[in-house]
Amino acid sequence: MTRNEPRVLDVDALKALAHSLRQRMLTRLQREGPATSAELAAEFRTDRGATSYHLRQLARFGFIEEDAGRSAGRRRYWRAVPQDLRLPRRSDDPEVAAAAEEVSRQWFDRGKQELEDYLRDREAYSEWADAVMHSYGGTRLTPEELKQFGEEYIALLKRWHRGPGEDTPGARHITVLFNAFPSTAETPEQKPAGSPS
Repeated sequence: MTRNEPRVLDVDALKALAHSLRQRMLTRLQREGPATSAELAAEFRTDRGATSYHLRQLARFGFIEEDAGRSAGRRRYWRAVPQDLRLPRRSDDPEVAAAAEEVSRQWFDRGKQELEDYLRDREAYSEWADAVMHSYGGTRLTPEELKQFGEEYIALLKRWHRGPGEDTPGARHITVLFNAFPSTAETPEQKPAGSPS
C-alpha cells in the first residue's frame, strides 16, 4: 500500500487502532522512525510483552511492518507503513460508527493537546514561532465541493510529506490540524435553501 492510495479503515482495523497505546506507538513510529519493542516499552513505560502484542496487532492490520534492514536475530525493528488513512464518513453499522468515533476523538484530542502544549510555551520555539500559522476562516461550499476541498488539502499534505529518515537539515515534525464542517450558526433547518446570505 502506498501513501497515495486512500485506505478507508474497516471495523477490525478501526478497533485495532482505537486502543490509545497503539495510537501513541504508531504516532511515535510515524514521527521518529523505527524502534524495537524494548525501546517502545521503555519510552511508554509499559511491559515488553504487552508492547510486543500491541505491535503485532498494528502489524496485523497493516499500520506497521518489520524493518528487515535493521532487524537482526531476535531484535526486531518496527516501522510505520506510509499510507493515507481515512475514517468511514458515515456508517449505519453501530459498531463501525462507534469505532470510527473513538479513533476520531483520539486524533482530535491529540491535536488539541499538541496545540495547547505549543501555545503554553511558544516563546521557547524562537524562529519556529515566527513561522507558525494559525488560521480561522470560512467559505460557502456544497457537500461535493467540501469533499473536493478536503482532497486538495490531503494532496497538499502529501506534497510536503517527509517521513523519518527523509529529513532536511533543520526540519522537525510539524503538527497540522484541519477541520472543515458546516457552521452551527447556519444549519439547514435554520436557513431555507436559496435564501440570501
